[in-house]
Amino acid sequence: MAAEQSNHFTEQEKLEREDLNQDRESRESSAENKSTPSEEKTTTSRKDKRGFASMDAAMQRAIASKGGRAAHAQGVAHEFNSAEAREAGRKGGVAVSRNRQHMAEIGKKGGEAAHRKRQKDNSNSSV
Repeated sequence: MAAEQSNHFTEQEKLEREDLNQDRESRESSAENKSTPSEEKTTTSRKDKRGFASMDAAMQRAIASKGGRAAHAQGVAHEFNSAEAREAGRKGGVAVSRNRQHMAEIGKKGGEAAHRKRQKDNSNSSV
C-alpha cells in the first residue's frame, strides 16, 4: 500500500517549502549570531527548533490540509459514521467516570449551579 502512494506535492509546492525552509534557516542563523557564547551552548543542544513542530501554525495547517486532501483523494482516509462516533464517545465517558473524585467534583459544580439558579428565581418571584 505504501509503495503505491506517490509524492502528492507539486513542483511549485516543493519550491515554496524550500523557500520557507531557507527563510527559517537564515532567521535562525542571524539569531545565533546575536547570542552570547553561553546562550549558543544552550540553544545548539535544543531539539525544539527542528521539524514540523518548529514551523509556524499557518504552515503546519497548510501541510496538514494537503495531507488530508490527498488521503481523501486516494480513498484511504477514515471517516467516522454515527455508530463509530457513538462508540468512541461511550468509551470516553467510561474512562472519565472511572475517576470517582473527578465525577464528584463535576456533580458538586452542577448542584451548586442549579442551587444558584433556584435562588435567583425565588428572589425574583417574591418581589
